[in-house]
Amino acid sequence: MRWQHLAPGTQVQGERATLEILRQLQGFEIPANAWERHILAGRIKDYDPHWLDQLCLTGAVGWGRLSPHPATLEDSAAGKRRVIPTSVAPITFFIRDEADWMTAHHPASDRPEGRGLSEGARQVLEFLRQRGASFFADIVRGTDKLKAEIETALWELVAAGVVTADGFDNLRSLIDPKRRAGQGNGRSARPRHSSGRWALLYTDPAVERTRAVEATCWMLLKRYGIVFRDVLTRETNLPKWRELQMAYRRLEDRGEIRGGRFIDGFLGEQFALPVAVESLRATRKIPPNGETVTLSAADPLNLAGILVPGERVPAISGRTVAFRDGVALQPGEAQELSRRAAG
Repeated sequence: MRWQHLAPGTQVQGERATLEILRQLQGFEIPANAWERHILAGRIKDYDPHWLDQLCLTGAVGWGRLSPHPATLEDSAAGKRRVIPTSVAPITFFIRDEADWMTAHHPASDRPEGRGLSEGARQVLEFLRQRGASFFADIVRGTDKLKAEIETALWELVAAGVVTADGFDNLRSLIDPKRRAGQGNGRSARPRHSSGRWALLYTDPAVERTRAVEATCWMLLKRYGIVFRDVLTRETNLPKWRELQMAYRRLEDRGEIRGGRFIDGFLGEQFALPVAVESLRATRKIPPNGETVTLSAADPLNLAGILVPGERVPAISGRTVAFRDGVALQPGEAQELSRRAAG
């Protein structure tokens, strides 16, 4: 929790710090409506959505769903599953100049675009494929559809994992019911549609496999500091552990990371950033002080029942899990702490 800036007194602040937090969390999918309220706000002091918008609009950061939607993996013509627009669609962020890991486990060629999509969503998808990145107004005019129809189509395409946008406010405009209804006045009024452009999420050719897997290894080290098989239990879209293990051994042989047994009680090899090992040793010397941290069940650090004893809490947006001095509290205690904080 100190490593990821969730422990009291370890929060960071500002646009540059927001980029560092996203660098730690990139690749981990979380419900779209939980990212700012429950994930970023807990790690960034006085979180300002403008920082995230700037990082996206300047091209430093991108976002989208990386895991394939189940409906896109089967033939919907037989009346099977459909992609349903939802504010809890899992999305993640990626640092554009470090995104080699993205194509390692979800290349565009494996995405059967169009499956599970409505006719309106397919039309918008085809428009973006032909015209490239486009503003909302251009899509409305080019497809000759109502604004509400385009909103639904874009939201469906986001949930399917086939489109993204220049800014994160594009997504806010879809998942915020007040924005969609055009509510608000005075200073609270915000444009119903953001100024950013919509575009296909996957447009780059696949990266060479070894390079992509090594990029995944670095991504996980930045997230956890110390990586072993059990800590990746809640991760998705990863290569198999055997493939990661071989890449980590290469990094160790080159002297870029350390290998060993840093944490007792877990089987298999462990790999770490040198600074993480020192941080772990320093944290071990801190005496218990009753410090309690409550976090969203969708948070990457919801590792109760995985790394520490306790009951597993499903990664559902709206649920919480709490730790006192690193010990997971019972679900009832966690919910009570959450209610007190809200009150």
